Amino acid sequence: MVIVGDATGAQIPKLDISLRLINYADVQNEDDIPQGPYPQQVVDEANEDLELFCDVLRDESVTVLRPDASWEPRYYHYCPRDGVLVHDDLILSTPQPLRARRTEYHALESILNQYGKMTVARCSQVDALYNTACLGDPDVLALNETEPCFDAANILRDNDNLYYLVSNSGNRVGAEYLQELCPTKKVWPIEDVYAYMHLDSTISLLREGLMLLNPSRIKSLDQLPKPLQSWNYIWCPDPGEVYHYPGYCNSSKWINVNLLMINPNLAAIESNQHALRAELEKHNIDCAMIQARHQRTLGGGFHCVTLDLKRQHD
Repeated sequence: MVIVGDATGAQIPKLDISLRLINYADVQNEDDIPQGPYPQQVVDEANEDLELFCDVLRDESVTVLRPDASWEPRYYHYCPRDGVLVHDDLILSTPQPLRARRTEYHALESILNQYGKMTVARCSQVDALYNTACLGDPDVLALNETEPCFDAANILRDNDNLYYLVSNSGNRVGAEYLQELCPTKKVWPIEDVYAYMHLDSTISLLREGLMLLNPSRIKSLDQLPKPLQSWNYIWCPDPGEVYHYPGYCNSSKWINVNLLMINPNLAAIESNQHALRAELEKHNIDCAMIQARHQRTLGGGFHCVTLDLKRQHD
């Protein structure tokens, strides 16, 4: 059972300190940052591709749910993975760093309330949370340690382990807060790997004991949490061409790591990633090659545009 996002109403909100530092710290000239609604072509094509993706999931007997269309986004509802962490009994609306996304969970609330009580983590998002020294310097992170702050997509789940990327979208005190919420789990911070910004374009957990690693960021297994150091791994090949709409690019070419395992033997990957398909097939993983024209435009691959609620093989 999975929630799949929706590009309807997607927009880049008015520039504030949170958006400037979290999404655009590498942009020198603020005038180069687009504002307002995404081009209608982007929205229409993204939704067409999401519908094709939903059809693939349904053909694999996956129950597909969608965000509540009555909640108009201030940013978008394209990436439900970013704002809500679902793990065992925990349903957490995370203390996101982008001010425009702080209420995004409302579009998922009617679905999530069927599975348990949601914990809504609060983050004041005052200016003191943000570190302007990160502008133009990927070695300086955008978040100070004044209060817990993180996107759910900073986290990968592995049984009783939660791997947490310290980056522009998740601070160290956020990892400590998550550990308090999950006293029976172990939160493993991952640091000094990648600033911009989620974990699921750096590591993809394919199935128990096998992972896909981004070779531009992971240079040694010593960078990984101890439980992952004993896993088998695949180095992700150089990505095939991934288009983005001119002037709008919210992710790197390594969005191909951001795949979704539909089941332990089937991965949903972007239709141009033939080298990745060849590598996965060596490990007996079949690939559903699915058109996704605006993964880079909108900043979300098949992992980020989904939020899985229940898996039969869990």
